[in-house]
Amino acid sequence: MFITEKRARKIKAVLEKKQKDLQVFSDNVTNQHNFSAIMRTCDAVGVLYLYYRYLGNEEIINEEITMGSHKWIIHQEIEDINSFFKKKKDEGFQIIATHLSEDSIHFRKVDYTKPTLVVIGNEINGVSEEVLEYADKKIIIPMYGMAQSLNVSVATGVILYEAQRQREERGLYEKPSFSKEEIENILKKWATDDLIKHKMRESSVRNIKK
Repeated sequence: MFITEKRARKIKAVLEKKQKDLQVFSDNVTNQHNFSAIMRTCDAVGVLYLYYRYLGNEEIINEEITMGSHKWIIHQEIEDINSFFKKKKDEGFQIIATHLSEDSIHFRKVDYTKPTLVVIGNEINGVSEEVLEYADKKIIIPMYGMAQSLNVSVATGVILYEAQRQREERGLYEKPSFSKEEIENILKKWATDDLIKHKMRESSVRNIKK
């Protein structure tokens, strides 16, 4: 272990609250601020896995906006969309996509205590048709003003906090969803990453002083 026992206990306590079967997929959210805010919200509600497809060329993560939360989220870029969603289906996940259509339902009518992958879409075009084919349910957030939609990061927060509410009521945050072995493996990885980044910072400082 490369970190202090106190920090290790803190990380372990956080991992014990993480929800293994509540995950998020970002379908080409391109605005750096939006994606980074989504990442921060994921960490706040106990989501560990954030998957994404990104078709842009610039860096998508802004560390000032994530406030360090990007370090505590396992984020993975997905290239083979079909294989990914088929795998999630095989794992027993319900695919819930944000989309306005005649068969869309109120976002609170979904049971988020089931294994759930929440899919959010591009700021302009929403969730792609390719991804919508895999959706078990399409959801909307009711709007009563002149605006017809929320900012994508805000919408994600609204949905994830509804999922958190349901899971809290069911007591799912009271018992770890990851095994002890899984928690230890993640803890070791994060501890190693912490050490590497610390050493890199020390090296940069020494080089500047030279």
